[in-house]
Amino acid sequence: MAFQKQDYSVTKLLIRRLYHPLRTLLFFTVFLTALNYSWSQELPSSNTPIPIKEEPKPEEEKKLKVNAEDLIKPQDSTKQDSTATEKKPFLEYKLVSKANRKRIDRRNNIITLYENAIIEYGDTKLEAGKIVIDNNTGDVFAYGIVNDSTQAYEQKPVFTQGTNVVEPDSIIFNKDSKKALTYNSRTTQGEFNVFAETTKKVNDSVFYMKRARFTTSSNPDNPEYYFLAQKIKFVPKKKIVTGLVNMWIADVPTPIGLPFAYFPMTEERKSGVIVPSFGNNVNQGYFLQNGGYYFAINDYVDLTVLGDYFTNGSYGFRVESSYAKRYSFNGNFRFSYENQVQSERGFSDFRKSTIYNINWQHSQDPKANPDSRFSASVNLGSSRFYSNSFNQINQAATLNNNFSSSINYSKTFQGEPQVNFNIGVTHSQLVQTGEVTMNLPNFQGSVSRVFPFAPKFGAKKGIIENINLQYNVRAENRITTTDEDFLSDRMFEGAQSGVRHTIPVATNFKVGPFSVSANANYEETWVFQTTKTTAVINDQGLATTEIDTLSGFDSYRTYRYGASVGTTIYGLWENSNKKGKYQAIRHTIRLIFRIRQILVLINITIVF
Repeated sequence: MAFQKQDYSVTKLLIRRLYHPLRTLLFFTVFLTALNYSWSQELPSSNTPIPIKEEPKPEEEKKLKVNAEDLIKPQDSTKQDSTATEKKPFLEYKLVSKANRKRIDRRNNIITLYENAIIEYGDTKLEAGKIVIDNNTGDVFAYGIVNDSTQAYEQKPVFTQGTNVVEPDSIIFNKDSKKALTYNSRTTQGEFNVFAETTKKVNDSVFYMKRARFTTSSNPDNPEYYFLAQKIKFVPKKKIVTGLVNMWIADVPTPIGLPFAYFPMTEERKSGVIVPSFGNNVNQGYFLQNGGYYFAINDYVDLTVLGDYFTNGSYGFRVESSYAKRYSFNGNFRFSYENQVQSERGFSDFRKSTIYNINWQHSQDPKANPDSRFSASVNLGSSRFYSNSFNQINQAATLNNNFSSSINYSKTFQGEPQVNFNIGVTHSQLVQTGEVTMNLPNFQGSVSRVFPFAPKFGAKKGIIENINLQYNVRAENRITTTDEDFLSDRMFEGAQSGVRHTIPVATNFKVGPFSVSANANYEETWVFQTTKTTAVINDQGLATTEIDTLSGFDSYRTYRYGASVGTTIYGLWENSNKKGKYQAIRHTIRLIFRIRQILVLINITIVF
């Protein structure tokens, strides 16, 4: 009963709240309507102001002071974050695609390119026979195609990013993360040719390879040797780091191996070991060639030492150096020596010989010193070097029949008069005969024309003031020898030396209508070996000649002089017929008379 009473009371209250009596509605209607016509009464002011309490200024407002000079100073625009409002585009670069055929699957958002397909995205370029682009994941798949007739795998992918070029059999590439996975890829980095079964590209600077082989052979498809590594970390243009690496020669593994290896690949010059090449020669047997060490001495000069060794005992070595200084000079030097052994000791065709060659090239920048210049071009050595060398790279040099060299230094002393001199060394060698001719050295000097009696100011007049002279000197030491005697004591036997001085003197003047010029030339020759020819009359009255070669200083002189007189006659013929075809003819006649005389002073001895 208690529960029922409580439920009744609740129900009754709800009914009363939903019921609105009429008097209540009338009250609200009158109250709201009367608001428009009501007035209010203001209370009188007490004239007591309420004090305003000042709040303390924040610390930032106290420190804020703006000066007029601060408004003039330029603002740093880089402090503004411009990237906060810019939205990154959907594609950072423009995606360009080309192919003979295209297939677009709009439902799956996949694009397929067939035959000679090319995709370019920024600095990345992909070429292949078939390319599949999945725009949902950003993955790009590239494969080659199989020729229906030949069943050959053609149009293999070629992946290029910047300067790095990779040629795999297939590739998976993500255009957003730029990560890639390639199979049977090949690439060239510096002097290394790298082949890998699987390559994973993490970013632009790190590659991981599995079962990779790398070599410096000139024939990367069939190298004479290579290094095989199971795992490689490859950083382009910087280094190659490997785990266990083993050397293979002619596809045969060798016991030569390392637990790990580091190969620098920087473009900067660094000292290091040069790995030799392996091969076989019919005459010398198996060999290791072009192995040695490279010395990066400094930025101006380097040095390379290379060696060759053959199983029959032959060997050779080379020293090469290159040098350069910007705006001054540059050149290179190479010395080669080979000890050659043919066949085996005890056989009839056994032969042992040595050959060598010296090559030097040097040039000077013309702007380095206009008044002084040095140049060199040297190629000398054994006459049969290029034909018999077992390490000959320049095959065209085997056709040379002559070796020639020259070294020159010239100097000019500016002034009045100007002095020039030149010192040179020349060399000529015949390959067939082995004859060597050298000028060691040649000297030439000259003093420019001088007018000793000319006035300091004004024109030169008369026979005396026009007198001028020059001075020239030439010295030569000529050596003729053979290839076997070259650089030996017998080399200087039969050398011929001499010096010649020349002083030309000239003047000119006028005598009436005639122009007169006179010249004289004085030559004096110094020799250090003379030939004495003696005419001997025997008892029968017959004259015979005896020729003796004398060593020692001697000289002879030659005088030349001459003169010329000339004049010019001008004439003019005028036609009296004013209507004729020719009105006048002007003619010029030049008359020149020359006299020359040569006088040679020599010693002639006749013995009775």
